[in-house]
Amino acid sequence: MYEKNISEDRKKYLRKIRKNKISVILTQILILLVFIISWEILAKQGIIDSFITSSPSRILNTFLNLSSNDLMHHLGVTLTETLIGFVSGVALGVIIAILLWWSEFLAKVSEPYLVVLNSLPKVALRASYHHMGRSRNAEL
Repeated sequence: MYEKNISEDRKKYLRKIRKNKISVILTQILILLVFIISWEILAKQGIIDSFITSSPSRILNTFLNLSSNDLMHHLGVTLTETLIGFVSGVALGVIIAILLWWSEFLAKVSEPYLVVLNSLPKVALRASYHHMGRSRNAEL
């Protein structure tokens, strides 16, 4: 019903827009495919170090074999640790914010320290790098 009232020029314009969107999507897909195929070829030929950059076929193979590596357990542990960290961080942040709002003296004393902490890269605030990249159960 609505399309009967559209002029031919408008229909041509809409077809042009639709054709343009399709060509953009197809070009994006083509660029992605060329990138992945080039990456695979360069990794197989040894031109790029597949130990560092891997290769699409190895990534796909690893992804397909993740279920045999107890993926759901690891996802559960990661999700639990993330939620505990988020909730504890929010709770601590709210408590500190309430204390700073309640006590003008404490807010003025801690202001320069909070400014410095806010300007630091967040990874610099990590407590320890001792366990980075190692399993918790690994021997030291």
